Amino acid sequence: MATLTLRTGARRFARTFNWPLAIAATAITVIGIVCISSAGLHNPAFAGEARRQAVYVALGIPLMLGFSFVDYRNWQRWAPGLYAANLLLLLFILRGGHSALGAQRWISLGPFGTFQPSEPAKLVLAISLAAVMCKGTYENLQDLWKPLLTVAIPALLVLKQPDLGTALVMLAILTVVLFFGLPKLSDFAIYAFGVVLVAATAVGTNAVLKPFQKARLLVFLNPKLDPLGAGYNLNQSKIAVGSGEWIGRGFHQGTQTQLGFVPENSTDFIFTVLAEEWGFAGALALLALYVTLLYGGIRTMLAARDRFGFLLAAGLVGMFFFHVLVNVGMTIGMMPITGIPLPFVSYGGSAILTGFASIGVLLNIYSQKDRDVLGNA
Repeated sequence: MATLTLRTGARRFARTFNWPLAIAATAITVIGIVCISSAGLHNPAFAGEARRQAVYVALGIPLMLGFSFVDYRNWQRWAPGLYAANLLLLLFILRGGHSALGAQRWISLGPFGTFQPSEPAKLVLAISLAAVMCKGTYENLQDLWKPLLTVAIPALLVLKQPDLGTALVMLAILTVVLFFGLPKLSDFAIYAFGVVLVAATAVGTNAVLKPFQKARLLVFLNPKLDPLGAGYNLNQSKIAVGSGEWIGRGFHQGTQTQLGFVPENSTDFIFTVLAEEWGFAGALALLALYVTLLYGGIRTMLAARDRFGFLLAAGLVGMFFFHVLVNVGMTIGMMPITGIPLPFVSYGGSAILTGFASIGVLLNIYSQKDRDVLGNA
């Protein structure tokens, strides 16, 4: 009898587990470790990043599996507490955070490195937004203040660090959740028009963006404006990607990568390492894995059994999509440089663990398409 129960449980697990989603995320991390090892090959300061990234992945995969067994409906009940804790961490960063590269975004953990609260803040925000959107019908436009305020507070705290990239990710999560959550398309159109106005105001004044952030946007519009200053990263990135051609220069053979021409090539510009050393073929393979991951996320959205699960899945899928779109786009000159990491590839423990936790939440939402799996009615 026990053997029969185990077999039945194993079959149910195999049937309700979102394999494309989990396998794609895991496979992408392998590519990331390979690229990070190449990026730090001739730079002693970054020589240990690949090893540390492997440790983060080793911690992240069990975290993903653990989250996959947490009933996603619990997150709706826990949302207020998570949101409050998230705000406290972001407030602490402004006073006692660790500074690097002109930003104050991290909490020092001593020998264990640093922790970046703005990374899990994205997952917390997706949970909080889905919970807020489930508390009303939103038939009236004035009800929009609830989700807008939910995003505005952490986004402004993140902008103070300053971290424009994460603030834009939060805006992307809000946009996706509102697109699927608002009953009237006209209300979403009004929201979108408001976003355009705010963006135009931010670029046209000095009230929101820092000078270096505005410079990046201006260089994106005119790459020749400051080739040795604000435009340097973009120009070197485009050279690295283009030099890879069809099949790349070979592992450890990328001149832009190995000679250190591209700054931050293990974090924000990690895609340049892949494109230069593995060429268009390698870049296409990575993008195919991302398509598989997003496909798994969309499967989760369609399998969700309630409004909260659907909106939470939509927010997380939107988060991953925006990360990939902007990061790859900025390395090839199609998007302005905003400092957004490439999911599961860029170096960083906070981002890796948050990514795997988010995948775990999606896995649980998908598994609940069969309520008997977790014993729910």
